[in-house]
Amino acid sequence: MNIILHQPEIPANTGNIGRTCVATGTSLHLIEPLGFRLTEKDLKRAGMDYWEHLDVHRYMNFEEFLSMHPRAKIWMATTKAKHSYTEVEFGPDDFIMFGKESAGIPEEILVENEETCIRIPMLPQIRSLNLSNSVAIVLYEALRQNNFNGMETAGELHRLHWKE
Repeated sequence: MNIILHQPEIPANTGNIGRTCVATGTSLHLIEPLGFRLTEKDLKRAGMDYWEHLDVHRYMNFEEFLSMHPRAKIWMATTKAKHSYTEVEFGPDDFIMFGKESAGIPEEILVENEETCIRIPMLPQIRSLNLSNSVAIVLYEALRQNNFNGMETAGELHRLHWKE
């Protein structure tokens, strides 16, 4: 699975998303310009000590991304979409794209990809959810549809043990 952040602005959001990507074996693709430097403390703090394990890729713009991934199936998360993220079938190698916090994915990109635009349902008076929360919601649905392939689905207690 792959997450694309198109021009993210807030380092803590990208750090949280990076941590989620490490936890799920998901690659993170960052499309510039970024609203921060990848060395910022807020980014590292949110990503904790997981950032060094992140499979992260950077692109100068969306066109460069497309040229490097010409056959990519890209789902575009936007509050403007007609279909919910639960109505589509995610493949294990799909890309899920999210736009910058202040404006989302540019409409010029959305109108060219209407059939792959998806949204998270919410009450009409809410403009949008936090970016890192949105990534987690959609990514985990995509992973669930693919049976959490390769992920640990049962946990153990630290000091005690579950009853058999």
